[in-house]
Amino acid sequence: MTEPKKADAKKAERKQQAKTDSEGRLIVATNRRARFEYEILDTWEAGLQLVGPEVKSLRAGRANLGDAFAQVHRGELWLEKLHISPYEPATRDNPSDPQRRRKLLLHRHEIARLEGRVAEKGLTLVPVTLYFRHGRAKVELALARGKHRYDKRETIKRREHDRETQRVMRRHQR
Repeated sequence: MTEPKKADAKKAERKQQAKTDSEGRLIVATNRRARFEYEILDTWEAGLQLVGPEVKSLRAGRANLGDAFAQVHRGELWLEKLHISPYEPATRDNPSDPQRRRKLLLHRHEIARLEGRVAEKGLTLVPVTLYFRHGRAKVELALARGKHRYDKRETIKRREHDRETQRVMRRHQR
């Protein structure tokens, strides 16, 4: 291998390591707004049924979890409004709708349990993180309850207070 190819390979490896978290997941997209808008009660890891070009587009980091949600329909779990941009080099295999419904893969008893929990008033399923684990596309689903405006203010207050205490501690350590 020539020197430029080795350098490119090392650069790509470092870039991939930068995106992995402590659990060895290659993170593609996160839904930061979900943690602010909702109170997270429980989380599940679900597989994602995709078409070939969608996987390549995900590996390139071209996904948006902004308005996505999951719902149970006829005993199957579906992810709605997840936007995966079309992969340009693949022309005919790209799905026509980048926000199409995508099937989530969970055990039947997990789906039944989720269906019962979502039937409760005010609970919904929101995707929190989209990532690869051992080469497979996964999504971290959260069972969540929407926060009220005063809950959001409380979250902001708590965050500001934590920042201030960190700032004071840093000054004190000097």
